[in-house]
Amino acid sequence: MATRTLFLNPPSFAGFDGGAGSRYQARREIKSFWYPTWLAQPAALIPNSKLIDAPADGLGLEPVLQMAKGFELCVIHTSTPSFDNDARTAEALKAACPGLRVGFVGAHVAVLPEPSLRAAPALDFVAREEFDYTLSEVAQGRPLAAVAGLSYRAADGSIRHNPARERIRDMDALPSVLDVYKRDLTVENYSIGYLLHPYLSLYTGRGCPANCTFCLWPQTVGGRTYRARSAAAVIAELARARELFPQVKEFFFDDDTFTADLPRAAEIARGLGRLKLTWSCNARANVPYEYLKIFKANGLRLLLVGYESGNQDILNNVKKGLRLDVAERFSRDCRRLGIIIHGTFVLGLPGETKKTIEESIRFACRLDLDTIQVSLAAPYPGTELHRQALANKWYEPARLLRSDGTQSCALSYPGLSASAIQAGVKRFYQRFYARPKPLWRMLVSMARDPQVMRRRLREGREFLRYLGRPAEKSPGRSGTRESAAA
Repeated sequence: MATRTLFLNPPSFAGFDGGAGSRYQARREIKSFWYPTWLAQPAALIPNSKLIDAPADGLGLEPVLQMAKGFELCVIHTSTPSFDNDARTAEALKAACPGLRVGFVGAHVAVLPEPSLRAAPALDFVAREEFDYTLSEVAQGRPLAAVAGLSYRAADGSIRHNPARERIRDMDALPSVLDVYKRDLTVENYSIGYLLHPYLSLYTGRGCPANCTFCLWPQTVGGRTYRARSAAAVIAELARARELFPQVKEFFFDDDTFTADLPRAAEIARGLGRLKLTWSCNARANVPYEYLKIFKANGLRLLLVGYESGNQDILNNVKKGLRLDVAERFSRDCRRLGIIIHGTFVLGLPGETKKTIEESIRFACRLDLDTIQVSLAAPYPGTELHRQALANKWYEPARLLRSDGTQSCALSYPGLSASAIQAGVKRFYQRFYARPKPLWRMLVSMARDPQVMRRRLREGREFLRYLGRPAEKSPGRSGTRESAAA
């Protein structure tokens, strides 16, 4: 009998999307929640387990403490911005549930296992690397000293590190997360502004062959090789998902780059076309027209595309492996085929100046994307960007979040302060969405569907509140950081 195991995405800021599936850990401009798939996957391996996603369910600490009673093992997903809060949650769990063992997973503890254990005395262990089978062995009762991929606190108080665990090669061997979703999650609680509601997201593979210096997951947990499930397994899982969740209007593939293996992606697309499903995915801005045409003909609605910057030197600095002219051609091809693009941009990457921020804004407007997301460069431990930032004194360890849980700029450069970068985010949004085309598209979509109208009105109110939030001083070196004025 497996140890009764609780998987927990812990309480945090109201609307905080720090779950295992999120690209960055913060409170969004518009209330949004990704599925905690990284926790659902090991939960699917362990009988007698339960997954609680406290932020999505609107749960505070006290209800979580009550729900945790009776469990013997608790696994919490943590992140760099939320670590201190998560450590306090672990302490509260230990106090409320004597005998409960608590472990952390996530990129932060994978990179910093010993500092994490020292900083959080309530922790019994952290699982490094890919942790699915690591946690399964812990739940089976195997001694911690015998579990690969584990760092743990020994009986004498010392911290010990077991050998690393190899990354999973046979992705088809992992069980589906659908039963955990059905048992423990409420799909209607998960919403992303650019996806149809309700939506459902899945991973069909892990890792990314790109070399972007700022991207967290491939450099910490997922790896640089795209390890994917077979097309047949993915198609079969989506057929079952349609039966289990008839209310879902769109299926999203949250792989770092679903289009990394184009022939496989095309095979999956044809299978989804036979199922008559609407789907979306992450993609690089270089997918050839012939593949885009196959995807669109078989149910593709939207691509989530990381453009990052409108300046070629910055793209080269972060090893994006993308040319601006290729990205522009790709965007035209999508527009021609009727594929919606949600484009993501990052301000504050190495080489950023006031001029390059303006170039990115003009580039996004010229591409005429349907929607955009503008993030601040976050030098997470374990990334090349973090190492560069420390070596060049662009960054001093400080909070990555403002007091309200939204992103805070942690980087500054000679001639470009953190406040100027943060102010660029609001300016980017204002310039992009104040144009006639985005406004017209939004009005048309609202007129066609009353549900979309209600949703857009709510999101509009949230977005205006975000734009109107007062400036907040960022901690850091004197003279390099100032209040972020829009």
